[in-house]
Amino acid sequence: MDTLHFQLDGVAVETTYEAGESLLDILRDRLGVMAAKNGCGTGGCGACSVLLDGKIRRACTLKPAKLAGKAVTTAAGLPEPQRSMVCTCLVKAGAVQCGFCTPGMVVAGVALLLRDAEPDEAAVRKALRGNICRCTGYGRIVAGLLEAARRLRDGESLPAFPPADGVGRPACRTGDLARTLGGEPFVDDVRLPGMWYGAVVLAPAPRARILAIDAAPALALPGVERVIGAAEIPGERLQGMIHRDWPMYVAVGETTRCVGDVLALVVARTRAQARAGAAAVAVEVEELAPVTSPAQALADGAPRLHPGGNLLSNPVLARGDLAAARAATVHTATDTFTVPPIEHAFLEPESALAVPASWDGPWPEPFPAVATGCLTVLSGTQGVFADRRQIASVLALPEDQVRIVLVPPGGGFGGKEDLSVQHHAALAAYLCGTPVNVTLDRAQSIRTHPKRHGMAIEAEIGCDAAGDLTYCTARITADTGAYASLGGEVVERATVHATGPYRFGAVQLEGRTVYTNNPPAGAMRGFGVPQVAFATEALLDRLADACGSDPLEMRLRNALRAGWPFATGQILEEDVRFVDTLEAVRDIFEQARAAGKAVGIASAIKNVGIGVGVPDFGRVRLEVRGGRVTVYSGAACMGQGIEQVLRNVTCGAVGCPAGDVDVVLGDTATTPDAGVTTASRQTFLTGTACRMAAQELAAAAAVAGSLTALEGREFAAEYGPTTHAITDPDPDPRSHVAFGFATQVAVLDDDGAVERLVTAVDVGRVVNPLGVLGQVEGGTAMGLGYALSEDLAYDGGWPATTNYAKLGLPRATDMPAMEIRVLPPAEHDGPSGSSLGAKGVGEVSAIPTAPAVAAALRVHTGLPMTTLPLGKKKGRS
Repeated sequence: MDTLHFQLDGVAVETTYEAGESLLDILRDRLGVMAAKNGCGTGGCGACSVLLDGKIRRACTLKPAKLAGKAVTTAAGLPEPQRSMVCTCLVKAGAVQCGFCTPGMVVAGVALLLRDAEPDEAAVRKALRGNICRCTGYGRIVAGLLEAARRLRDGESLPAFPPADGVGRPACRTGDLARTLGGEPFVDDVRLPGMWYGAVVLAPAPRARILAIDAAPALALPGVERVIGAAEIPGERLQGMIHRDWPMYVAVGETTRCVGDVLALVVARTRAQARAGAAAVAVEVEELAPVTSPAQALADGAPRLHPGGNLLSNPVLARGDLAAARAATVHTATDTFTVPPIEHAFLEPESALAVPASWDGPWPEPFPAVATGCLTVLSGTQGVFADRRQIASVLALPEDQVRIVLVPPGGGFGGKEDLSVQHHAALAAYLCGTPVNVTLDRAQSIRTHPKRHGMAIEAEIGCDAAGDLTYCTARITADTGAYASLGGEVVERATVHATGPYRFGAVQLEGRTVYTNNPPAGAMRGFGVPQVAFATEALLDRLADACGSDPLEMRLRNALRAGWPFATGQILEEDVRFVDTLEAVRDIFEQARAAGKAVGIASAIKNVGIGVGVPDFGRVRLEVRGGRVTVYSGAACMGQGIEQVLRNVTCGAVGCPAGDVDVVLGDTATTPDAGVTTASRQTFLTGTACRMAAQELAAAAAVAGSLTALEGREFAAEYGPTTHAITDPDPDPRSHVAFGFATQVAVLDDDGAVERLVTAVDVGRVVNPLGVLGQVEGGTAMGLGYALSEDLAYDGGWPATTNYAKLGLPRATDMPAMEIRVLPPAEHDGPSGSSLGAKGVGEVSAIPTAPAVAAALRVHTGLPMTTLPLGKKKGRS
């Protein structure tokens, strides 16, 4: 080991380091400084930003030899008053969602204000260019920094936060201020005495027969304690959210299915030792030709990648008289559209910390009550109860002997629904008898976790002479990669939504979910709908041309309304306000056309809640102690704000201030199961359950005379309406409990670049306006990347890049002007059976961007747009 002396946040420090470690490793693993986050490891995301002698640098790329005698400043050590002002203004603006990128943003923002007291918006965006945010769309961050600059110039005090005391009131989450400086821990920020580290050994080829795995070279290295493989699993080796087809470890004699397959886990006393050990494990394989496309997988004679074959699912939806609809058709539009797989690119790589039941060491804040005699896993998951079920089966333990505690993750977007490292950490802790942390590096993350599906969509739609839509046919072929994950469910949702938010006389829709040797595909924001919307919206514009109608009027003519049937046959209820979203952007669309601008319009429908016959529920329990109310729910907060939704709902019903309401989320030992955070479901389902329980509490308090008179009382509620499968023959099946709607207008400049995006959304009753704006802006930014620049191509089963900086993610300087128009509340109470009246917004806002931009580019170029991304491809390595 070598010794290093430098200044850290104004204090002289001395530390040791190992060969290959960076400043980020030294800060986090040796000095316990968590204000710099480990996002990508290659300097591409900015989450680890620090100042080195006053200049911004990326800690993950700084080598110790360059640090001797230098001054390193993290977000926590930035000078005042700039630090407090920037942090407070970011929180007030709603700029903190998951919060993983925020300390790096604070460093960039303070550095800017130290050199420029009067930055304009362009200067702020330029200063943030080296920092990625996958949640916010940057608009809230830019607004916060501009306000901070103004207040500092004018000598104003720190701004006050808006009250969070009822439905419809803008609110900041408890803990957001601490998150700005890295004070609210993510999993990999937690350090326990005696904790060891695990590192995975991944498959050397997408399809290869494993002939031998030799752990001896790893075990001979310093610090390596154990190498764990398939033979040491006491319970079920195959796991999966729906289908158990994903082996925790691939055993000797078996064949790998993708480059993300795990062969073994090396456990060592330090992270560096574990990773060195993983690199030393000797693996002997016989490489086989991989199956890398659905066409190849479905061809005669293709290798069977799973015992049941290569076709995972084949949903079919047929409604109406297709022959009669075709006979009434005057105009048709048909084409094949292709969209690529997309990386979620959440800022925080997958991480889990498992603690054996026998461990009795001290727990750091905020986990003082975690140790309960169970094997405990701290996880940044989207579903703690789904994790518990699978981990218990791995360990062959009763579920009540496994406890999963949610540590809010640094982004997810669907990519943290499946097991990734949780079961590896759990098994290692179980076998080794000590806490074990397993955290993926970025390259491993990209190789292993499920992506948004690449799809080919063969679609055709028709209309009569007046422009009324007659029929829609589509055949959707999706590459689901090596394992099922949620692929079958994603393709079913894509199939059901292939008609968009429009009424057709007849539909004939088919999906095919196909296994290949590519990395797996599964849930991602929009859950299959962004792909099919790209096709449907484009064909609708072509029909508008054929009818001599403009795109807006074509949509208005065929827009779903209350009392009209959705594709599944479900008759829509009074909460449908799709037409209102179209009217809300009419002025922008017509003004842009009148000015000769290239402008596109596109719309989206997205189910709220899982639906399609799957049991779906939200649950809460409210407890009164010391005059305070604590809300318990198994829901996961991914940065989308469910914690604040539940606080707003409780305050509104009970009439108590926000400071008297605590929210505990995602602990299998203390919270009721509220399902996985997915399908835009938590605000609608768990928010409604919370309102039911809070109203019962308020009624009891009214009878008792005060809240304190209810000391020790609990009030629980569950909300879970029934739905029907898409094949249900009922003439009015309720396939989904509710739908959200959005319409977006994209305006281009003279060079064909997007200069403005205007989005109108129907989210029912708005619980937290600040949260809704952040979700819509973030969804729009993700949609823009999908439209123009993101493409995780595969080469022979390998991702073409595992470099975060080369994924084509939008940066602050890439974002056009954005305007969000949230529909005001309607007179009715929203979806049937929901006393809250709120609908999810996290997904629907990400769907119309790509088709709107494609429509504008079609106007600009005169060419059809049938393949994403539409912009210049980013370089890869």
